[in-house]
Amino acid sequence: MITFLVCLTALVAAYFTYGKYLEKVCGIDAANPVPSKTMYDGVDYIPMPRWKVFLIQLLNIAGLGPIFGALLGAAYGPVAFLWITLGGIFMGAMHDFIAGVISLKSNGQSLPEIIGNYLGSGTRAFMRIFSVFLMVLVGAVFMSQPAELIASNISIPSFEVQAFSGMSWELVAVLAVILVYYILATLLPIDKLIGRIYPLFGIALLVMAVSILFILLVHGDTYTIPELTSLENQIADSDKFPIVPMLFTTIACGAISGFHATQSPMMARCMTNEKQSRSIFYGAMISESIVALVWAAIGMAFWGGVKGLNTAIAEYGGSAAKMVDVITSTTMGPVVATFVLVGVVGCAITSGDTAFRCARLIVADIFGIGQKKLFKRVFVSLPLFAVALLIIFALPFQTIWSYFAWCNQTLAVITLWCITVYLFKKGKPVIIGMLPALVMTYVCSSYIFISPMMFGMENRTLAYILGGVLTVIVAAAVHLKAKGK
Repeated sequence: MITFLVCLTALVAAYFTYGKYLEKVCGIDAANPVPSKTMYDGVDYIPMPRWKVFLIQLLNIAGLGPIFGALLGAAYGPVAFLWITLGGIFMGAMHDFIAGVISLKSNGQSLPEIIGNYLGSGTRAFMRIFSVFLMVLVGAVFMSQPAELIASNISIPSFEVQAFSGMSWELVAVLAVILVYYILATLLPIDKLIGRIYPLFGIALLVMAVSILFILLVHGDTYTIPELTSLENQIADSDKFPIVPMLFTTIACGAISGFHATQSPMMARCMTNEKQSRSIFYGAMISESIVALVWAAIGMAFWGGVKGLNTAIAEYGGSAAKMVDVITSTTMGPVVATFVLVGVVGCAITSGDTAFRCARLIVADIFGIGQKKLFKRVFVSLPLFAVALLIIFALPFQTIWSYFAWCNQTLAVITLWCITVYLFKKGKPVIIGMLPALVMTYVCSSYIFISPMMFGMENRTLAYILGGVLTVIVAAAVHLKAKGK
């Protein structure tokens, strides 16, 4: 419990200390004009209240990551607490904050355009393709998983056979409903649908986190949280899943996630004052880290420790959704448990819809297609949904998720290097961005050689050396770019 409380306190304190320091570094000034006023279009550039923008940002970035990822990442042991806390404060929240501020100060430019401004036109071209691909991948992931959660609790008696691609009619029906919602959320002005329903999902998310925290604090004698006494890897198959890099990709949302930086420009287009940046960008990420910390703790405590959690993961076939269901139904009454599951589904849906919306904006920025007229938004969006459906029906979820995890952290690496160059050009402390960039570059580089989904090298020493070499090459390339060579 002590480790958990120290980490929780550190996350809250960071908002008032490191977050405030980053404000000074970025020169936040309430007098500066903001895109919602200078670029107003009634669709994407719309001023909204800070509380609403905060909730939308939180739900955009939360997804299933800080719940499912934290639950599975807790299998590595209390070292997960350390990664969530330090990663959240110095990497994730910093990453979200500075990326958001850069967009805010650049007329709400989308991430690929921002990265191109600091890392060059070649990187911009790559990022345009990579970001759209990642957004569609996220949309596919967060369309399929809430659909499966809902479909598992309903039945259509008239159809007892599979529809197609091994899917039940229930699942296909729910997918269709979610798809319709996603299309509407992608096409309508941001304040018409997203701006109205997100506060409801936001309440569900907060109730979910507070409920679990209450159980941990009040029933500590029943649910004991393990303490951090070493950096030991306690996952069941530690040889196959080393802490570096596997923990760093298992727990992404909650520590650092490249996906977040793609969402920040959408909120930069809705803010009414630069002073809102710390609460909306840094604060939302700190809130997500707290959610992840709480779910990692309950994962270890509910099953009597890390060993019990690993046993449960094996028993449920790695299905975090089933494990969440077991935890909530056991520790809470049926009403609260249902509310928590609604929050889980809401977290997924409210990341999927904005992933597609973000993809639309990126494509529109690439080709200079104005988005004020509906038919132009439809023209850009329909191919994105078609590709997402193809992915859902063609690939198993585990494959989609594995590639998403690596792509997500790779995007974080590119964004961190962009932030580093931004700080360098502004004459600010480069270490703020460079150290996280080096760490995450090494994580993603070593993942390429170690992960069973990629090279899966058994010689770990060689894999780590190759990861280090690749990190040095990337760092040198960025250095030369920053120097203008």
